[in-house]
Amino acid sequence: MNPVIQSVTNEIVERSHVTRSAYLKYIETYFKKSPQRVGMGCANLAHGFAACNSEEKVDLTAAQKPNIAIVTSYNDMLSAHQPYKDYPDLIKAAIHEAGGVAQVAAGVPAMCDGITQGQAGMELSLFSRDLIAMATAIGLSHNMFDGALFLGVCDKIVPGLLIGALSFGHLPAIFIPAGPMPSGISNKEKAQARQKYALGEIGREELLAAEAASYHSAGTCTFYGTANTNQMMMEMMGLHLPGSSFVNPYTPLRDELTKEAARQILKFTDLGDDYRPVAHVVDEKAIVNAVIGLLATGGSTNHTMHLIAIARAAGINLNWDDFDRLSKVIPLLAKVYPNGSADVNHFHAAGGMGVLIQELLNHDLLHEDTLAIANKRGMANYCQEPRLIDNKLIWEPVPKAPLDLNVLSTVAQPFATSGGLHVMKGNLGRGVTKLSALAVEHQIVQAPAVVFDDQEDFLAAFRRGELEKDFVAVIRFQGPRANGMPELHKLTPPMGVLQDKGFKVALVTDGRMSGASGKVPSVIHLCPECEVGGPLAKVHNGDIISLNLQTGDINVLVDDAIFEARIPAPNTAHNHHMGMGREMFGHFRLGASSAETGASNLFIVD
Repeated sequence: MNPVIQSVTNEIVERSHVTRSAYLKYIETYFKKSPQRVGMGCANLAHGFAACNSEEKVDLTAAQKPNIAIVTSYNDMLSAHQPYKDYPDLIKAAIHEAGGVAQVAAGVPAMCDGITQGQAGMELSLFSRDLIAMATAIGLSHNMFDGALFLGVCDKIVPGLLIGALSFGHLPAIFIPAGPMPSGISNKEKAQARQKYALGEIGREELLAAEAASYHSAGTCTFYGTANTNQMMMEMMGLHLPGSSFVNPYTPLRDELTKEAARQILKFTDLGDDYRPVAHVVDEKAIVNAVIGLLATGGSTNHTMHLIAIARAAGINLNWDDFDRLSKVIPLLAKVYPNGSADVNHFHAAGGMGVLIQELLNHDLLHEDTLAIANKRGMANYCQEPRLIDNKLIWEPVPKAPLDLNVLSTVAQPFATSGGLHVMKGNLGRGVTKLSALAVEHQIVQAPAVVFDDQEDFLAAFRRGELEKDFVAVIRFQGPRANGMPELHKLTPPMGVLQDKGFKVALVTDGRMSGASGKVPSVIHLCPECEVGGPLAKVHNGDIISLNLQTGDINVLVDDAIFEARIPAPNTAHNHHMGMGREMFGHFRLGASSAETGASNLFIVD
């Protein structure tokens, strides 16, 4: 094993010893070699199977057959989740045939950042993760189940489902993807249309036509944002079947993988001899593998929060410095938009997850000895891909090398020698940045600050022509406690326009950007956030901000004594706490932890 990876893993194990031990001890109290429903009162059990058919009632009355929970995020507005409509019936039939029972235990909310981008509803987005975790826990709290299957794809849904699953860590868990939509117009064409619209060169009608040609059918959006990073991460952690992450929906292979995942979960309940509870699958090595996957593929910066929250739900203390240290030894092996022109379908065709994992394992850059949910334990089983041969699902070894070196490369010839995710430090606090999509000439910026407390104010200034210059946009009061930390992706097209005109521009914020952002240099997730008096709230218009994304330095060039003496500006934007349901999330804002600790409200074992 690479010594840096081993060292980081050992440090995580050591610093997590108390919390991880407490978590596992708590989970072990629920282990029993009989169905979880055994011991329930007759009225409780009768309520639990009242809607089942007569055969299922007999099965659930007896104490032999496992009962599997289905937790679904289905709705038919989100393209990524629309394919889940028919999954429960497929799953129930497969589990019945294999000797078990399945019930839909819960439906959880699923919102799309792409729909709410730049709107009031986006301020509920980050908090929806914790709400999904809580809804998952409510569904599983009936204690009727011996395992669980989770149906979810997009940004906050998968992290929320996994956090909820870890609260019931004694149950085995498998995540079932829906797959990406087929490729539409190229991501480059889509980005160009957005920039032309920002310049006023095309109208709304032309822009909508371009967007609709990109997001055109059922399935996950094909760029490599948070949703597809989720799928990568589930496979790296061993919670997907091998090679299943990026198989398109409504194909025979997709359906067979869904049925196989249903059959697979029955093997791992505590009723058998191969008990694999999710608490044991998601251990320190699995968490490190997820970080490695994030770095090797240039994935979404949102996971610098989500992975920390997931780890803490399992009693594991992951931090930003772990990301930073690993980034220095993990090469960038994938070029998928926004880090390149390809989409996830091209990545999958080039060898996809199996070739990526094989390449990392061959160079000692991934923990192989994890539990995972493949037939055999260990990540070596993920160096294979599913095939349908005569209508039978089989797995074959992946190609020995990537099939398209423009999309998926090798450790010997990577796209970059580091993963491109850096922790930024200086007198403006601590934040993160992503270099994998940035040209080298944009990685160092020193320019006057232009301060905004609302992204709409920035857009208005752009439309007035006030930003035709070198500047660092400071967008304050965008952290979890201020307004729920909405994505600021609407800023990318106008800033891209200014960058293309030759201006040196950058974004600095205590908020977050979309997983699809990357062209414009940015330092995001700055902690402490402005709402609690973070130093970014002391920046004035015209202050020179220096950021070096290569070295991880971010500073405002103001005399230390003068800057220290400044009083942080107050948050004067009071229109972010009411309307579109935001009034119901006040306790989420008040209780949110920092971005560096997962931006979570949830109770963590300590």
